[in-house]
Amino acid sequence: MSETMPPEYWQGVEQFNSGQFYACHDTLEALWIEASEPEKTFYQGILQIAVALYHMGNRNWRGAAILLGEGSNRLRRYPSSYGGIDVDELRNQSAVLLQEIQLIDLDKNNTDNLSNNPALPLPKIVLIDD
Repeated sequence: MSETMPPEYWQGVEQFNSGQFYACHDTLEALWIEASEPEKTFYQGILQIAVALYHMGNRNWRGAAILLGEGSNRLRRYPSSYGGIDVDELRNQSAVLLQEIQLIDLDKNNTDNLSNNPALPLPKIVLIDD
């Protein structure tokens, strides 16, 4: 599968891992618009996680939580290894981050612990050989 993924996909993975989350979204969205299943939902899951991380950078914790959940949920239908990445690892890392966000009472805007915590476990895409 990894050898069939287009160069733009790998560019999006690189952007994700280097913290260029908005650029990753743009790159993968262009693929997503033209893709058919099963890649369409796969791209969408990754780009939603990227947008969640972008929202975190803007202190939009609620948006981050929603998109982490939606992106991870979309990736559930894929095997552990798909598209040259460790899908389970990306989902697991996203779940850990989502749990951290959910510990904060967002309704009371008690986000100081999140915004001042440099140790938040930001997900990375782990490459593997299919």
